[in-house]
Amino acid sequence: MKKLKEIKISGISLPLYAFFMIVLAATIALGKLPLNMVGITLLLVLLGHLLYFIGEKLPIMNSYLGGGSVFTLIGATLLSFFHVIPSDVITAVGKFMGGQFGFLDFYIAALICGSILGMNRSLLVKASAKFIPVALVTMVVGFFAVGGMGMLLGKGFADSVMYVSMPMMSGGMGAGITPLSQIYADGLANGNQTAIFSQLAPAVTFGNIIAIIGALSISKIFAKSKYNGHGTLVSATKEELAKPKIEFDATKIGVGMLYAFSLLMVGVILNKFFPNIHEYAFMIIIVFVLKAFDAVPKALEESVVMFNQIIMTNLTHAVLAGIGLALIDLTTLGSALTWQFIVLCLTSVVAMGLTSWFLGLFLGM
Repeated sequence: MKKLKEIKISGISLPLYAFFMIVLAATIALGKLPLNMVGITLLLVLLGHLLYFIGEKLPIMNSYLGGGSVFTLIGATLLSFFHVIPSDVITAVGKFMGGQFGFLDFYIAALICGSILGMNRSLLVKASAKFIPVALVTMVVGFFAVGGMGMLLGKGFADSVMYVSMPMMSGGMGAGITPLSQIYADGLANGNQTAIFSQLAPAVTFGNIIAIIGALSISKIFAKSKYNGHGTLVSATKEELAKPKIEFDATKIGVGMLYAFSLLMVGVILNKFFPNIHEYAFMIIIVFVLKAFDAVPKALEESVVMFNQIIMTNLTHAVLAGIGLALIDLTTLGSALTWQFIVLCLTSVVAMGLTSWFLGLFLGM
């Protein structure tokens, strides 16, 4: 029993976590799970943490296949696909994530605002001079390389870049194709986020696998050469890399939440006048400019970072579980894995990898 207590899932001892899961399972089995914020939050947090924990422990999965994050998505998707979780609960999760409750907006506001304001300003400015131009040029090359290959394969330029290139460049599931799928859904006629997310997910998953395997191989091949940066993209001092120590304060966390939500609302207002640009994009630009010009008082910045850390620590796995349960269609996911799709993913990784390498050498990175 003592050894079991030493096993912790997101800071919770295994026996206590098992108790939570039994209560959740019993409530669902009896058809009594409240399909509101309380019930759905409990479901997503417990399920998300558990699946992430398992994924991080599985060999190969934790090294090459995206670890806990991807396993959480896959596991939750399978639970939904095989009807382990009742359909009414899945429907409620879908409404909670996007439709009526907007849980994703809540999460993404914390993610964007806290992530950017939490960066070291001097490092951000320094990175802007080299890293950002390299990243932008690399993305442009990758964009047109995938589009061109798509035309050669008969998949079309637009479909190839929208459903392979763009999601692969978005950065992942939670902060990547989650907002991207919403942007597509808002911009396309009769856009459905669930269907679009399922079309974007294969590119992110398979692209990450290729990129991880490729990066590990290159790292080993060039381990003792001058071409290995040993994880450093832009030279930085210890002070720039050091994360400031923040003492958590309940009141400040509330202030940070209000600030993040207010900036998202500014994005919503701007989207009203410029509907082709999503509010998330406006929010990113606004926060980046505020950070670059040091326009946010230190105390307020720390408040936002506190709010970000609370949400990222406790709700990231829940978001992934919710996406898997309600936003991924396994049938669509499986049908996407064709040989043309694999070629397009390889094209993106190889083209962007080579471009960034040449530009990095040219700029002395």
